[in-house]
Amino acid sequence: MPERQPPRPPCPARRDTLRRLAALGASTAVPSLVLPGCALPGPATATPRPVRVASGLELPWGLGFLPDGRLLVTERPGRLRVVSPRGELEPWSVAGVPAVDHRDHGGLLDVLVDREFAANRYVYLSYTEAGSGADAGRNGVAVARGRLDGDARTLDDVEEIFRQAPKVQSGENLGGRLAQSADGMLFLTLGDRREEAERVKAQDLSTHHGKVVRIRRDGSVPPDNPFVQTPGARPEIWSYGHRNPQGIFLHPTSGEVWTCEHGPFGGDEVNITRAGRNYGWPVITYGCDYDTCAPIGEGTAKEGMEQPLTWWAPVSIAPSNCFIYDGDRYPGWRGDLLVGALAGMALWRIVLRGPATAPTVVQREPLFASLGQRLRDARQGPDGRIYLLTDGAPATIYRLEA
Repeated sequence: MPERQPPRPPCPARRDTLRRLAALGASTAVPSLVLPGCALPGPATATPRPVRVASGLELPWGLGFLPDGRLLVTERPGRLRVVSPRGELEPWSVAGVPAVDHRDHGGLLDVLVDREFAANRYVYLSYTEAGSGADAGRNGVAVARGRLDGDARTLDDVEEIFRQAPKVQSGENLGGRLAQSADGMLFLTLGDRREEAERVKAQDLSTHHGKVVRIRRDGSVPPDNPFVQTPGARPEIWSYGHRNPQGIFLHPTSGEVWTCEHGPFGGDEVNITRAGRNYGWPVITYGCDYDTCAPIGEGTAKEGMEQPLTWWAPVSIAPSNCFIYDGDRYPGWRGDLLVGALAGMALWRIVLRGPATAPTVVQREPLFASLGQRLRDARQGPDGRIYLLTDGAPATIYRLEA
């Protein structure tokens, strides 16, 4: 089932302005609409062109880069595929991948190649794991670690290092994106699982619903995690109050965790995601109910809850992965935030100014909408180029050439 997100919005900056325009009957799908605090897109650099790298993928979700130029790609039915440096999708699937519960939005999700892969050959996979016994019919997001052999045909020594608790029946709002910090710690995003009875648990520290978690390479809990000493809290939790974060990265300058997450109808967010902070869902949001657009929670702000760096409202883009570009291939984009969009079918370029720990958004523009493709993943490769992974079946990997 595709994410229930509406089409691509313009470049919004303030919710109250958008509400007044909507009340007046103004279209929020006009690309040239400019609101206060949002500059017109400028020709800071020539827009690169997307070049097809590989195609024929079935429901891919995540990309990982090997040091020798090969790409690892996950397919939600449970396959880990390999793309050669020449852009050929190898006919085999990597053996040793854990069994996945492929239904609704679930299956094999992200892939992460360890920063020290040349020494340890670790690859991490996130996926939905089916429950058994009392949990039959339920699932939860899990993470496994294995060692990739030299031919990239087999994962050896595979072990599960994280398991979401509790397992639930819903197959939506899973999160599932992985990232690794410079000190080797692993971060995983976890969604609220969408159902009303489940989403309230995003505020409950005794569950993993609606959280970002932080673990060591072997799955053990770092002693400086923010809730290690909190009675009843899951010690893996880094931050909470998230809805469905499908993008995460470590800022290349500050080292801080940033996330991009789906709102309900409107309210998609980018957050600087700090230890122990509460990001509000479902108590505060810039979105509204899918079917009626009835308000959710207590408004858009509350003491003790964090505000997003930027958001999309009243229409969602359904952000997938995101990152700060720090390469040299597209000089005019250096330091910009790039966000893939599923419902929005574009790569959003967000120009930031000011310190990395407290930047200001000065411009937003959607790019590559002409592809007409949902973007499931967007990443900067080791070669400094940007790679885009489309969603669906068949799906394609593109590389942006300046």
